Amino acid sequence: MIAPALTEALADWLTHERVMNGAAANTIAAYRTDVLGWLGFMTGHLGGLADPGVLAAVGVGDMRAWMAHERGRGLGARSLARALSAVKGFAGHLAEREGIDPVAILSARSPRFHAKLPRPLSEPAAREVIATIEVHPAEPWIAARDSAVVTLLYGCGLRISEALALRHRDAPLPAVLRITGKGGRERLVPVLPVARDAVQTYLRLCPHAPDPAAPLFRGARGGALNPRLVQKAMERARLHLGLPSTATPHALRHSFATHLLAAGGDLRAIQELLGHASLSTTQAYTAVDAAHLMDVYDRAHPRA
Repeated sequence: MIAPALTEALADWLTHERVMNGAAANTIAAYRTDVLGWLGFMTGHLGGLADPGVLAAVGVGDMRAWMAHERGRGLGARSLARALSAVKGFAGHLAEREGIDPVAILSARSPRFHAKLPRPLSEPAAREVIATIEVHPAEPWIAARDSAVVTLLYGCGLRISEALALRHRDAPLPAVLRITGKGGRERLVPVLPVARDAVQTYLRLCPHAPDPAAPLFRGARGGALNPRLVQKAMERARLHLGLPSTATPHALRHSFATHLLAAGGDLRAIQELLGHASLSTTQAYTAVDAAHLMDVYDRAHPRA
């Protein structure tokens, strides 16, 4: 059982992360799950009620036991590293609030994992996906809608949540679009004419009455478009074109960044276009570009 003082402290920390650090709703939910899981484990592991006094006694061995338990139930290294980060953040907050010593918690080492490189599509494949998505749906307006969404993902580097967050009042799309991304961070994104035209084509065909406050992209019954329908459209196109399972809506955003970099784009500018908080996140695309160049080199100059 978790003491009310810890429940209150957790709520206070999560509010701080949301308000002061701009953590997204999904991040807050993940933090809550991670910390509650850790508190639940420590309740059983240390015996009795989990309260600030008990947590003050948490040692390095206890942290190792928790991490071993998490790995034993199938949690991957990346997810465990995220959970440990949440626990450390909460422990630091608790130390300030309750005056406990969090050294053993904060000194726990994060598991090592290899960061996954983005899996972009080639430029021809990205164009083929957009063209294929447009011909599959039976209703022309749905075909135009799906085509407009994926054109925005590839042409502007938007996340699918960002594209579906657009409202009818945002149309016709301006030359530069103000996007609110993860953590409430705003960025300015140039809109290519092809993306603007795709959205206008969709709006001309859309049977639902325009409403400035309504979502720009509508479902069959007029409500907000479910992102799963965009994923299914990508799945159909992927199967039709024989592309790998990594050809997802998010891969179009990766493709946007990778193709910009290959064309000589500045890494800092690409960071701003993608809305990455850290340049190190964007630097993953340099590894993708280098891997592509080495692949071309190996095919051109096969080893004996």
